[in-house]
Amino acid sequence: MIPVTTLKDRKVALFGLGGSGFATARALISGGAEVTAWDDNPDSVAKAAAEGIRTEDLHNIDWSQQALFVLSPGVPLTHPKPHWTVDLARAAGVDIVGDVELFVRERRAHAPDCPFIAITGTNGKSTTTALIAHILKSSGYDTQLGGNIGTAVLTLDPPKAERYYVVECSSYQIDLAPTLDPSAGILLNLTPDHLDRHGTMQHYSDIKERLVAGSDVAIVGVDDSHSALIADRVERAGVKVVRISRRNVLADGIYAEGTKLIQAAGGAMLPFADLDGIQTLRGSHNAQNAAAAVAACLAVGISADDIRTGLASFPGLKHRMQPVGQRGRVVFVNDSKATNADAAAPALSSYDRIYWIAGGLPKAGGITTLAPYFPRIAKAYLIGEAAAEFAATLGEAVPYEISDTLERAVAHAAADAERDESAASAVMLSPACASFDQYKNFEVRGEAFVGHVAALDGIAMLIGPATGEK
Repeated sequence: MIPVTTLKDRKVALFGLGGSGFATARALISGGAEVTAWDDNPDSVAKAAAEGIRTEDLHNIDWSQQALFVLSPGVPLTHPKPHWTVDLARAAGVDIVGDVELFVRERRAHAPDCPFIAITGTNGKSTTTALIAHILKSSGYDTQLGGNIGTAVLTLDPPKAERYYVVECSSYQIDLAPTLDPSAGILLNLTPDHLDRHGTMQHYSDIKERLVAGSDVAIVGVDDSHSALIADRVERAGVKVVRISRRNVLADGIYAEGTKLIQAAGGAMLPFADLDGIQTLRGSHNAQNAAAAVAACLAVGISADDIRTGLASFPGLKHRMQPVGQRGRVVFVNDSKATNADAAAPALSSYDRIYWIAGGLPKAGGITTLAPYFPRIAKAYLIGEAAAEFAATLGEAVPYEISDTLERAVAHAAADAERDESAASAVMLSPACASFDQYKNFEVRGEAFVGHVAALDGIAMLIGPATGEK
């Protein structure tokens, strides 16, 4: 835990008692703050009170006495309308922050020079975050991984010299971190997302820009117009900018040329690494993620050799294009996180011959947008409620069967792939659907896939069935 010492003996109001909210309350109390916490869910309030956290309806507190208001990132700050606690805090002139802001204040107070890499973007955040942390850990550095990737940032070990922090930041977290100041800040890309919470694409873009604007080194993907303009603005403001691209040659920065990463400086282009053969970094989207990781690790002083070694040994992120097993020429890929068509597209674009397991609880639009990838699909195995709808979309373009269950789909796909005389193929769970018709969540679905793969004869597992780790 990181005790929030910067608010010792001061009154702090807190709203939102989910996982990160509880962690934040504990960190504040541990640092000596006088916390009053609340939530709209009575069960959460009762749980907090049972753990000794002071709770009171924030309608009833004296806001003029509060040094700060800490808001959980899942609670609306601006759109569709501010939460009632936000209105009360603003009326009293109380600053509103989140847990990432508390972290950066503690870092500045206790170890301002410890390396801190922050990552944001519409797509690819988690993979890039995990990859950077893996490179640092495999190079022998004390590495702390947290933020939006699933570990509350204030549950990490306290800042100290030569302790490296790798923190994934959502737009909600950035919006609540006005003094965010990473050593290296990454903005991967921007496409319309979360506009129900940010109102307009411009507001969403402005929030994301804050992360790189406050960085010592700003690493920006320039393949979309919003991010390219941000790179230019931040650079004009005096921040050192490293541009990355998966599509275009850059005079300065790091770009992908097929599977090769090229480091460019002053027009000179030098090969840095080749991702060919790294199963966990297949596809152009992962080339961008890798380019960002390389730039960030170089920015905080990691050697080129250590970075290359880390890239080659990256185990991948669970349930995201994760190779889990191999049998002969066939690789088995867990992409259970792909809960809609857009999320399934990167995996389908990364393999040339696919035995595709798809279906579940369908999302609006189905899989019609995936038609450009249909030629890559040797056969589809359809499960869950979406099976009939997906079969109608595939029509005569792709051979398919209605497998109904994941277990049957894995068995049939594995048998068909084994008979395939192609050089290589993939049995891939990339459902393009939510899991809730048959599974509690995409993680449970992914673990079920891993278990069914592990039960096949002759399989060489690339991960442990129970943990999903190498």
